[in-house]
Amino acid sequence: MPDPVFLITGASSGIGAATARHAARDGYRVVLAARSEDKIAALANELGEDRALPVRCDVTEWEDQQRMVTAALDAFGQIDVVFANAGFGAQRSFLGDSPEHWREMVLTNVLGVAYTIRATLAELRAREGHVVITSSAAGRRAIQGSLYSATKHAVTAMGESLRQEVNGTGMRVTLIEPGGVDTPFFDNPADGRLQAQDIARAVMFAVGQPPHVDVNEMLIRPTAQDG
Repeated sequence: MPDPVFLITGASSGIGAATARHAARDGYRVVLAARSEDKIAALANELGEDRALPVRCDVTEWEDQQRMVTAALDAFGQIDVVFANAGFGAQRSFLGDSPEHWREMVLTNVLGVAYTIRATLAELRAREGHVVITSSAAGRRAIQGSLYSATKHAVTAMGESLRQEVNGTGMRVTLIEPGGVDTPFFDNPADGRLQAQDIARAVMFAVGQPPHVDVNEMLIRPTAQDG
């Protein structure tokens, strides 16, 4: 059988790139989807062009998502795991950031995830595949003044809604809910945050379980995080 295929949105940096490296080491062929073509091209070169396919994709554009899936199937013939990871944040104030920033964030964090699910669902159902979705600890516990937190509550609900829809089909659905991670999400690095590698290991743990085991949610905080 050919090696399984792991498709990752938001693969250009942070959790997405770290997960791609882990997946490639674990024997997956990887599809690297992001808007930053130069970054995913460099990562594909690092992982091996016979093992990694870079595909430019703006997850807020349905046509881009369709092209991403077509490219993956044309190159590798299958999709076994999808990691809907693309997303970004905003200031913790309803007077912060611009309405345009808010709009792009909501479209990316919520509609983008839904589009990824829709674009890949038929293939994943046929292969009894696995969807992993990046939510957040902020999707469990509301954060003061945070529209980002509201988008991640929506993603958490979406993951459970999808799990119910595919229950009994052999498909699996996992929500990854990180606390503070030291990634490009933050402008300034800080001690005490999780590392992207920590979340990548959690993703690989979930997808590495036997077919009858579905790890539905993983809430992962650094030891010093209150919320």
